[in-house]
Amino acid sequence: MRHLLAAVRRHHYHNRRLLQWAHYKAQKTQPSPSPPSPPKPPKKPVTFSLHGESWEDPYNWMSQLNDKVAMRHMDVYMEQEEKYTEAVMSDTERLQSKLQSEMASRFAFDLSTPPLRWGPWLYYRRVEEGKQYPVLCRRLVSLNEEFISHKSPSAGFDFTSGKRIEQKLLDYNKEAERFGGYAYEELSEVSPDHRHLAYTMYDKDNDCFRLSVKDLNFGSLCVKPQAERVSNIAWARNGQALLYVVTNHDRRPYRIYCSILGSNEDDILLLEEPQENVYLNIRQTKDFQYVTVNSFSTTSSKVYLINAADPLSSMTLVWECEAQVHCIVEHHQGYLYLFTDAAKDGQPSDNHYLLRSPVHSSLNRRKWENVFIDDKELIIEDVDFSNSHLVLIVREGRKFRLCSVSFPLPSGQGPFNLKELSPRFLPLPPDVCQISSGPNYDFYSSIMRFTISSPVMPDAVTDYDLSNGKWKIVQQQNLLHERTRVLYGSASSTSKHEKSLGSGSMGSINVDDGEGDQSWNDLAEYYACEHYDVPSYDGAVVPLTIVYSRHRKKEAQSPGLLHGHGAYGEILDKRWRSESKSLLDRGWVIAYADVRGGGGGGKRWRHDGQRTKKINSINDYISCTKFLIEREIVQEDKLAGRGYSAGGMLVASAINFYPDLFRAAVLKVPFLDPTNTLHSPILPLTPVEYEEFGYPGDRDDFQAIRKYSPYDNIPKGVLYPAVLVCSSFSTRFGVWEAAKWAARVREQTIYDPERPILLNLTTDIVEENRYLHCKESALEAAFLLKVMDL
Repeated sequence: MRHLLAAVRRHHYHNRRLLQWAHYKAQKTQPSPSPPSPPKPPKKPVTFSLHGESWEDPYNWMSQLNDKVAMRHMDVYMEQEEKYTEAVMSDTERLQSKLQSEMASRFAFDLSTPPLRWGPWLYYRRVEEGKQYPVLCRRLVSLNEEFISHKSPSAGFDFTSGKRIEQKLLDYNKEAERFGGYAYEELSEVSPDHRHLAYTMYDKDNDCFRLSVKDLNFGSLCVKPQAERVSNIAWARNGQALLYVVTNHDRRPYRIYCSILGSNEDDILLLEEPQENVYLNIRQTKDFQYVTVNSFSTTSSKVYLINAADPLSSMTLVWECEAQVHCIVEHHQGYLYLFTDAAKDGQPSDNHYLLRSPVHSSLNRRKWENVFIDDKELIIEDVDFSNSHLVLIVREGRKFRLCSVSFPLPSGQGPFNLKELSPRFLPLPPDVCQISSGPNYDFYSSIMRFTISSPVMPDAVTDYDLSNGKWKIVQQQNLLHERTRVLYGSASSTSKHEKSLGSGSMGSINVDDGEGDQSWNDLAEYYACEHYDVPSYDGAVVPLTIVYSRHRKKEAQSPGLLHGHGAYGEILDKRWRSESKSLLDRGWVIAYADVRGGGGGGKRWRHDGQRTKKINSINDYISCTKFLIEREIVQEDKLAGRGYSAGGMLVASAINFYPDLFRAAVLKVPFLDPTNTLHSPILPLTPVEYEEFGYPGDRDDFQAIRKYSPYDNIPKGVLYPAVLVCSSFSTRFGVWEAAKWAARVREQTIYDPERPILLNLTTDIVEENRYLHCKESALEAAFLLKVMDL
């Protein structure tokens, strides 16, 4: 019987194999479904002329926002693009779902931001379960230790002591109801007397930021001030008056008003700037004694001082120069401190420096003296003030450091060598790429908060006690080992020997021991960070940072992703991103090219990547691309580029010059059509845009723009890399630029379904929604894995 059953099983197995083989043969002989075809929008050429040169824009109609017929066509075209992207990426749906789950599991779903002390209060934001937006809250410091219920802080009630100790200041979920289901805050300032909250919310229907003031004692909105198009706010009269700046319809900040809270009188106009190229900005000094007014254009910079105790009195001019420069004025015990990069003694300054002057001096007799002797080895990147200390963020070569100097500084003996003032250098982890000063509202506290960033360490929110140098990490995502999550109270941690990469260890830490003997929660054991000096085409040395998994990287076989930005003097964001772990753990190398035009190398480094020299930024990026391939850090046919905004222009331009160097690219809300956008802006541009990319009215600038413009220099008849363009209607460089560029690339290059050009419309401000952020990041990662055939 057993032999008979065995024979039957063999017979069925043989028949099943025959059926499987027949099915396989049938599949092989049947033609595979044809790949989806990209949409082909209509061409309606428009010709432009400038400086004796003419050019044609076949897709100009896409940018005609006031043409209702054109916009209806644009809606149809965008729907076609959306369906095309979905069709091309349909075979990655399971992968996208997997990636999204991975990324979501790494987010630190903190119940609260770390409480920030200011006077008698602790301020913090927290998210209530099931709600999309956070709630701004505060509680008295004196009751902090009694609040032991960290599991459900939404109750705001300690059942042990029987006290309600939390005060809800602003529920952004209710603000979303005010503004059509959407809540995005631009400014938020609590008054120095802790009585009022001034804030601006984006009004989507009117496309502007609307000012509101809330009485925190009664929980109601004040009748006034209520204004539209507000760009800056500053408190005066210890919270009894609010100064605010409004913009005109071209989004130029041009008026400053003063509103007396509780008064029935209309708000008072303090200053109106009629010149179209002059912009206004205000800020309050950290001791709330003064409000500074910055007036700047491409040819001048001025700083005025308003006495916060009497804001309706006249403004005093305290600084001016004949150039657009960065200048911030602070006040400390009778001295004004000016942090600027203006020319010094008639010579251009490559870096920022600190000046000081007695506050009670007339402009004609005012003398600004240098605080520190210039030190090329120790560059000051930023400063912060408290009543007792001056804090400096400095850079030695590429290494960022944080130091403090005690006040008062010696008078009449400057300038000083920083080392003479016995600076205390605060401890930092290796590979720090950015130090961000926190709000630090409490001017009279010796404790200051900073966020420490590294390519191989989640951001660490750290409190430093400047009086003794002790420090504590108050919040940091932890991907390696479990720590007790404590939002209110003290924390305990597991042993260092219990480190693991388990999927369950994705919490955050709040360490309140204050002893400064804790270790930084870095990932250097698992991910390497290396730095290289890459020679560019003209001999300039470009910093290149690479990050990779120590266990997954393979020599000359790793796919790579090269980030670039190179604009506005901004430091390239090299912070650890938890979503990058999905690529790193799959053997990818993630690289960052600090090209000219960006920050971290002084003003000259920035200027060498602007206007007629913008081509330097592109060549620097190309040099880093070649370096990665020639050194076999990345496999030759497995390199992708990635750029955001102006960085999108950088990457797209590099592809135009060397399309064979790239297999793929991801362009986020990119600037792709500078010729037309700068010549005939759809949305109002600021002087910063023209200073960065060039002014078309200048012949030299115009010719430079024409040479690097991605939209105007797409090579014909070449095999282009696969590109995913993510854009939105709400950005300055709108979706029409991405749509025009995608259509023109498809038209002029060789069509290869294995290298698609995809356009993905993102929702407004994805960063505010963690689910959408994970979804967008998963799509990007799936796209890269797909086109790399990994």
